[in-house]
Order: sequence, then structure tokens, then C-alpha cells
Amino acid sequence: MSGLVVDRELCIGCGRCVRACASGGIELVWEGPRKFAQATDACVFCGSCVDACPVDAIEIAKDGPASAGDLASYRDFWVFAQVDAAGHVLPVAFELLGRARTLADARGCRLVALLGEGPAAPADNVDALIRAGADEVIVCRDERLSSLDAEVFAQWICSLARERKPEVILYGATAFGRELAPGVAVRLQTGLTADCTVLELDPATGLLQQTRPAFGGNLMATIVCPAHRPQMATVRPGVFAAPAPDSERIGAVSEVALDAALTSRVRVLEVEPAHDAASVADAERLVVVGRGIGSKKSLPLMRKLADLLGAELGCTRPLVEAGWLEYRHQVGQTGASVAPELLISVGVSGAIQHLAGIGGAKTVIAINDDPEAPIFGAAQYKVVGDCIEVVQALVERLEAK
Repeated sequence: MSGLVVDRELCIGCGRCVRACASGGIELVWEGPRKFAQATDACVFCGSCVDACPVDAIEIAKDGPASAGDLASYRDFWVFAQVDAAGHVLPVAFELLGRARTLADARGCRLVALLGEGPAAPADNVDALIRAGADEVIVCRDERLSSLDAEVFAQWICSLARERKPEVILYGATAFGRELAPGVAVRLQTGLTADCTVLELDPATGLLQQTRPAFGGNLMATIVCPAHRPQMATVRPGVFAAPAPDSERIGAVSEVALDAALTSRVRVLEVEPAHDAASVADAERLVVVGRGIGSKKSLPLMRKLADLLGAELGCTRPLVEAGWLEYRHQVGQTGASVAPELLISVGVSGAIQHLAGIGGAKTVIAINDDPEAPIFGAAQYKVVGDCIEVVQALVERLEAK
């Protein structure tokens, strides 16, 4: 069995392990006349206590690969449905349900949504998840889930996973999802693939094939987790399209309680938003500009095009690095993944890092003076020409209407 193991024959009860642990994962307990170190449920197996022990009395024991029989006992796809500050389910949860629905059907298993929320959350969250494809919603309403405390959520998810044994758990790669998923993975001693752009099933083995950009985005790596369960991945918002709600769908609702002994060690004093501007990730229309626009002086023209179309302005990474636009405008692997109804790409060459972030766009119009630019491979409409001249013509035509 995996876990933190303390050899009581060697332990001298010095407490150095306790002082080294940042998560409260180990404590000293009395047994007769002696003190011993002992792991707690908060242990995240970081190894700090192992390094701190002066007598090598602590080790992290890991399970070997699970047997075929053990793996077969895991079933169902789970999607973690994160909620926003107002208690509404984030769009990325519906995007994940749409993709997971297809995979679960191919696998012949159920799709389950995990919904942890505060008592004051909107009442229609459960119905919305079922309409988006969930066969069951496991819901926990508790004041301790009102704030996004990764430790509390991780322990809740882990307790459910140990009991119900899901085959796959998917998370949105939000700031909170990126904090939560690793905590679950280390507690369950399983794998995790971050920032996936493609999820497929291996037709021969049934394993979840998790594809993400690697080596700075220069190639795409497909990762599998053959020997441990659940298989877990985070997916950035905007990678998949959300399904149309089906008002005829029905599903089961399972209400569960949070362990009474579970307490949060975090107290939120204040929340201050970084900015009030609209996010490119949520935009229905986007004008995305690259180095091909020539200079920063061309940005007002691009903003005018975006305004006339009712669109947000996005850009590629080099423009952010050059200081032309703020990071919140960046589209691509290291920025925002987007799925607008319309995306107009202006002067963007189409590096793989950028293409990975626009895969969810419904209609792409690309303007570039290089007929061999990779962006044209992702576009439904292609304009080869000077991007400034083309945009000026578009602006004049739109203003004339």
C-alpha cells in the first residue's frame, strides 16, 4: 500500500519532520513513554519530512502497477464542475461534459458531474449539468465549499474516488483546477496530464489518450496512464465546444455530505479582480493579430475592426512580449484557448502553440501575405495579401453599412 511509512524502531521523536512539513501532513504522538512521528490525512507525499529525518526513519512507499482485475473495477467518467464567485458552473465544465459524453458512450460507461458548492449557490446548477450530458450529478452543499480551497476540495474528491472508483476524472485548467488536480493526483497516487488539447480513446486498450503540446509547443505528445487509476487530465477553457442543452434529458442526483472533521486552513480576507475587461476566452467574436501587422501603430486600425464587428481583440505571444498588448489578450498555448463563433486572424503565421489555442473556433478567416503560412490550414476562408490593406478595406466596407 502506498503512503508515508514511519519506522518506529528508528524514530527518535525529534520533531524535525513536523517542522519541515508545510501541509500538516505529519505529527508527533505519544505511545507509552515515547513519542513517534505519524502521518495525517493532510499528507501530500512531498518528501520534506523524509529529507529532514536525521535517522532515516521515514519513507514514502509506493504501490506497484495495479493488476488487470483491479483496473477493471474502475468505471465511469467524472467531470469536476467548478463554480464561479456567484455560484454558477463555469463554461469549461460544460465543454468537458460535451467531450466526455462522447468518450463515455464509446467506452460504454456513465458520465458523472462533481458539483461542490456553498449553500447559497443557484438552484439550477444540477439541472444544467444534466442537460449538458451528465447521467448523474454528485452534489455536496456545504459552507466549507463556498470558497475555492484546494485542500478541502481535494480531500472531498479523493474520498469519493476511493469509494466509487471512477476510471477518468477531468478538470478545467483554470487557476483553481491547476491547483486542485495535482493535489488529487498525489493523494490518489495516480497520473495527471496538464493542459490537454485532445482527448481520445485507444481503440485497442480503451485507455484515455491525452494529447498536449510539449517541448515548448514544437510537437504534440500523447500520454496514457496504463497502470494507475483514475486517469486524470486538465483541459484549458475553450478547447472543446459546449454541447447544446437537451431539456429532455433526465439524470440521477446524489447528495453527499462533507466529512465533519474536515476543516479549512485558509481564510479569505478579500478578493480583488485583476481587471474588469472582458476575457478573450469568453468572446463570441475575436480579431487576433500577430507580428504581420508590422508595428504597434497598426493596433488602432485592428481595434476599429474589432469594434465594428462587436469583437474582442486578441494577439499572439510575441506582441505581448514586445509590450504592444497586455497578457490578457494573448491567445494560444501559453495564453487563452478560445472557441468563438468567428475568429479573424490578421498577420498571424500560425505556429503550433497558437493553433493549439484556437482549435475550438467555429469559423476562422485568415489574412496573411504568405500563401504558405500554417494558419491557412486552420482557416475556412483565406485571404492572401497585405494585412493592413485588407483590414482597411474591411473597415471601409463595414463603416459604409
